[in-house]
This record gives sequence, C-alpha cells and structure tokens, in this order.
Amino acid sequence: MKLTITISGMGCAACSAKIEKALRSLKGIQSASINLASEKAQIVFDSKILNANLIKKTITGLGYGVTDSANGDSENIRKENEIRILRKKLLIASPFALLLLYLSMTPMITIADIPFPSFIYPMNNPLLYSLLELALVIPVIYAGINFYISGYKNIFKLKPNMDSLIAIGTSAAIIFSLYSIFEIITGNHMAVESLYFETAAVIITLILLGKTLETISKGRTGDALKKLMALTPKTAIVFENGKERETPIEEIKKGDIIFVKPGMKIPVDGIIVTGQSTVDETMLTGESIPIDKEPGHFVFGGTVNCSGVFRFKAVKTGQNTVLAQIIKLVEDAQNSKAPIARLADIVSGYFVPAVCLIALLAGISWYAIAQSGLEFALTIFISVLVIACPCALGLATPTAVMTGTGKGAENGILIKSGQALEIAGNIDTIIFDKTGTITEGRLVVTDIVLGNSAWGVGNWKDSMDIHDRFLQLAAAAEKVSEHPLGQAIVREAEKRSFELPEVTEFVAISGQGIKAVVDDIPVFAGNKLFMEKNNIALGQLEAIYDRIASERKTPVLFSIHGKIAGVIAVADVIRKTSKDAVLKLRRMGIDVIMLTGDNRITASSIAKEAGIENVISEVLPNDKISEIKKLQAKGKKTAMVGDGINDAPALAQADVGIAIGSGTDVAIETASIVLMKNDPADVVSAIKLSRRTIRVIKQNLFWAFGYNVIGIPIAAGLLYVFGGPLLNPMFAAAAMSLSSISVLLNALRLKLLKL
Repeated sequence: MKLTITISGMGCAACSAKIEKALRSLKGIQSASINLASEKAQIVFDSKILNANLIKKTITGLGYGVTDSANGDSENIRKENEIRILRKKLLIASPFALLLLYLSMTPMITIADIPFPSFIYPMNNPLLYSLLELALVIPVIYAGINFYISGYKNIFKLKPNMDSLIAIGTSAAIIFSLYSIFEIITGNHMAVESLYFETAAVIITLILLGKTLETISKGRTGDALKKLMALTPKTAIVFENGKERETPIEEIKKGDIIFVKPGMKIPVDGIIVTGQSTVDETMLTGESIPIDKEPGHFVFGGTVNCSGVFRFKAVKTGQNTVLAQIIKLVEDAQNSKAPIARLADIVSGYFVPAVCLIALLAGISWYAIAQSGLEFALTIFISVLVIACPCALGLATPTAVMTGTGKGAENGILIKSGQALEIAGNIDTIIFDKTGTITEGRLVVTDIVLGNSAWGVGNWKDSMDIHDRFLQLAAAAEKVSEHPLGQAIVREAEKRSFELPEVTEFVAISGQGIKAVVDDIPVFAGNKLFMEKNNIALGQLEAIYDRIASERKTPVLFSIHGKIAGVIAVADVIRKTSKDAVLKLRRMGIDVIMLTGDNRITASSIAKEAGIENVISEVLPNDKISEIKKLQAKGKKTAMVGDGINDAPALAQADVGIAIGSGTDVAIETASIVLMKNDPADVVSAIKLSRRTIRVIKQNLFWAFGYNVIGIPIAAGLLYVFGGPLLNPMFAAAAMSLSSISVLLNALRLKLLKL
C-alpha cells in the first residue's frame, strides 16, 4: 500500500532524515521518502505486516504531528495559518529585539551622539539596566518558545535538530547573562559588560524572520499545484426531475446530468447529451483555440465553456477525472526525491550532532588551550551552533524539484517523479515512434488534383468554386463509408464548413471502392483497379496517381457520371513541429532515432522529412525492447517517445519513457513523462527543464555544503587566528537565515525559465 501524509513540526533536514530512518527500521516498510519543502511523506508498505496507524504512531512518537493529506483548500488554509502564526511571532519579537539592540549598542557608540536615558546607563545603574534587558528578552523567548520545546525534546531523545542548535546557543547566552546579573547583585558592577540578552533576542528574531520568508517561499514553489487545484469549481448545476439545483462538486455522481452555461467551468468529465458550444481546453492541451463541442463529444472537468449552453452526462467524478489525475501526478512528483538528494540526506542525518561536537570542542579549545576567557569561548560556541544550517541542505533538492515539476505542469509537461526529472537531463539518445508521435497519427488530405473529363456533365457545375464542389461531392459520397481514407476526406470537408448533400444510394466494394448517388449525380470513388473495372479512363490523372503513390501517400480516384473527375491524396503527415524538434535535439547533442513497425520505404520517407538520419523499421512491439537494450548496452542513456499500446514495453525499458498525451492509457501509465499538448517540441522543453532543474539543484547543494564548510570554521574563530575579526553570533544567525532563503530563491528562478 501507498500512504501519503502531512508531517508538521519538522525544523530542518535532520528532522526529515530522522523520520525516514525510523520508518525504514520498521518491518514491512518498502520505501519512505520525506519531502521537507512540501512537508509530505510518501510511504510504501506491506499491509500484511504493517498498518497506517502504526506508521503514524511511529512519527508522532518522535515528536512530530501527523495528518492525512488534505485537499487543496485545506492544505492552503493550513499553510496560510502557519505563515500567519510566524508573522505574529515575528511582530512580537521584533520590537523587543530592536529595543534590546538599542540598549546594548548605544552606550558603546562614541562617534555619534545618540540619545540615551542616563538613569539606565549601564555604568550609572547596572542592576536596573540588566533587569530591563531581562524584561525585554522574555517576550522574545515567548515568541520563539517552540525552538526550545522542540530543540530540548530532541536533545533528550538523542536526536538533535536545528531547533536544538538554536535552543542551546541562545540558552547559553541567556544563562550566562543571568549569571552576570547575579554578579551585579553581589557587587561586581563590571559584570554589566557581560550581558548577552540582545544576542539571544536578535538570534531568535532573525531565525523567525528567516522561517517566515522560508515558509512563504516554500509556498511559492507549489504555486503550479495550487493553480491546478483552483481550476475545479466548487459547485455544479445538476438537472434532475426537470429541475436545476446547485450541488457541491463532491456530491456529483456518475450518470448525473449537468447543465453548463457560458463562462462556467465544467465540473467533471462527461459526454454532451444536448446543446452545442465551444470549450477552452488550454489547461489540458495547451491549444488556445476553443474546441467545438456537440452531442457525443467528451468534455473535461476544469475546462471552460466559452459560448452556448449544453447538458452533459457525468462519466468520471471525484479523483477519477483527468484534472484530478493530473493534480495527483504533479503532487506525487513534487513529493518525490531525485537521486541527487541522497548525499544531502546522508549528511543531514549526522549534521546536527557533528555541529554540536564542533561547537563544544571549539569553545573548550579557546577557553582551555588558548585561554581566551569564558566570554570569548561562549561567543565561539554560540556562533558555531547558530551559523550551521541543515535547512539549506534539506531544501536544496525538494524546492527545485517542486518548482521544476510545477513549471512543467504549467506548460503541459507532466513529470511523474524527481527521478525522471533528473534522468531526463542526462539523456543522450532519444527514440521516437513514428505513427502518432512524429506523425499526426491520423490520415489527412494532402493533395486535391482535378481532371478535365467530367466538367460540364449534368448538374455538376454550379455557383460553387469547382474545387470546393468536387471536395463537397467526394466527401458526401464517403460520409456513409467507414473506411479511414473516406473519413479523412469527410474531415477535410467539415474543416471547411461544407454542407454535405444527402446520399440516396450507396454500395461498398471491399478492397476497391464505393458507388454512390449524391444530388442525383453518380459518384464512384476507389483505386485504379476499381476505375478500370468500371471502364473509366484515367487520362492525365494516371501519371499523377502514380506520382502520389510513390510519395508514400494514398491516392483516391473519383468519377462523376462515369467520367474521371479528380484524385484526392490522403496520408499520415508529420506533425508541424517534428522537424524543428529533431533539429533542436541534435543541437543539444542528442542522437535521434526513429523506431517503427512500418515498412522501410515509408519509415525512411517520414524520417527524411523530419530530419532523422537513424531509422530502425519493420520492428515488432516486443523487438522494440531489444533495440533499446542494445543502445543501453553501449552505455547510452535513452528516452523513448511513443503513444500506443505497442510502445508501452519500450517506454518501460527506456531510462525515461515519454508519452504523447493523446496516446493510449497504457502508454501514459507506463511513461515517466507525459506531454499533454501532443507536441514533439515539448520533448525538447522537457529535457531543457530537466537540465536547468538539475543545474539549480547542484548549485543549491554546492552553496549549502559550501556555506557550512566555510561558515562553521569562520564561526569557530579561524579568521581571528590570522588577525581577522571574530564573528558576532547575531551575524551568524543572519547568515544562517539567508542561506536557506538563498536556496529557495535560486529554486524559484526556474519559474522564469522560458520553455
């Protein structure tokens, strides 16, 4: 079973690493992945050995809160409440911290005349001054009380986290300051110079500021998911017993008849039963032009009715709609981990204990070995604890994955996991299926050529343009036929908005053609053999017929009143963007191969038109796997792009499977990446997005590791040894907060990427 839950109370990567370690120790757990940025856990377990309650109990036993993953609205409310609480705490702490900073710093500033009350001047009245600082620090401690509760609880469990570092560091400053007050009371007035209340207050305030900005930024990484969730309307108009009633979308059942007015969002997936309209399906297909809809056509939840009114029958509701599946797919991807995160996960598990040890050793060394005094050693101890930042390590990967997969979703590229996102960037060989991938996957009219022998016969010639009239009659004759060639001709006529006359007689001769009577005009349609059997001479069209056939198109001959009238060529043409996509992939250093079951001549012709040099043709579905394995055996990182059931095995075998969104459910289910726009150009966009996301992750990890590698030694007094300044703990706290925010802002740069 797969369990997705929300975990509250995680302060840093050490927390998520601790939870993962505890879960993986349970018998029956197959995998456990905690995403610090989204605060979600994805757990796969054997339900015969383990149950969800025991898993939740294990997490709560570590001191964290657990709730079942809520719907979009509940999740947004929870995030907003979290930000509101943090802002409230920051508003409480800030004025007191600033006042403490004013009280502690002003007496030391001699270059400027800053007003300062003489009755609380530290040397005039040290006890009043110190007690005032104590009073001011209490509200700040109250605002940051969770740091102490969480921090010390985890210390007692021998599982320290970032809160533990803050708690220990600020507690040391406060305890030392309380001891100084005791010294003042006993007569040592010089102890007033050893107060560290402002250090503790400013550290807590800066951490609260960083947490607030971090939480807001983390929320922005999930903007794409929020936009998708916002597409679903809250209510729908259900038509029942001859009456309309507004119904919450959760109560809509399969089979309900739903009424949709212009401008309304369609609530669920279904089939139109009455009415006509145009529907904006941009959010699904990326196609900006509204689609005409009529009875029998499918409509999707979340799309917008542009004009007209209609009623439709609900077919898929709740979590079964296409939009719900997309949301689930994006959410799963954002909660997954990229393999590149493993190093950070390993380091995070040992990071906090190591920092505690370094801080203790540094403080003791300066005090006992360098004999620099207790205050100096305390400053070193606090600075090391506060500057360390496991948060930056924990956020480096998930924030980039969340933003990257969200950016993809906004552009119709659904990436199912962090692993797929990472691997796609390393692809060096892309294998395209032909039909429905490089080509449109359905037959279209490519050429219409007229003959001369039929003109002027009967009532064939009228006010209509002669080319249009020819297509109109040809399509009318083919409308009764179910042959794919005939349907392509009918679609061409419908695209031109032709009205098709009624057919009064119709006969189909299998493998040859049809005979029909349209507007009292006898119309024959078929191949060369069919025309010869009916004694219809082709004349000049014979050479054109042969030329069209040599171009891998299928010619259909038409006669009017027993005279040859024209030929219509039909073919599965390449998609408009295929050639450009192939060119861009090759410029990116990627080898492009076409892998198809079609014959060698047709495959080569299509490949040449698309700019593909390497073609593997006449391959059975099972043999496609073998071809991909051969490439992988050579060390190639492969991606397979396909759309059919026959492509599913190859999609699964390739390092990354990419499915065209118009393809079969099996192909889409098997693939790691789904292109909703049915556009080969999005293969380029997917790889570009992957490469940029991995680059951002590497930058984040570099800065997260580098920050700690450089910051901790500086906090330990490395610069001071060589005559440099000693790092103030307040600056250490500011640097720590900025490190997490910088990682988040770097990840958010992916939102600016143009695909």
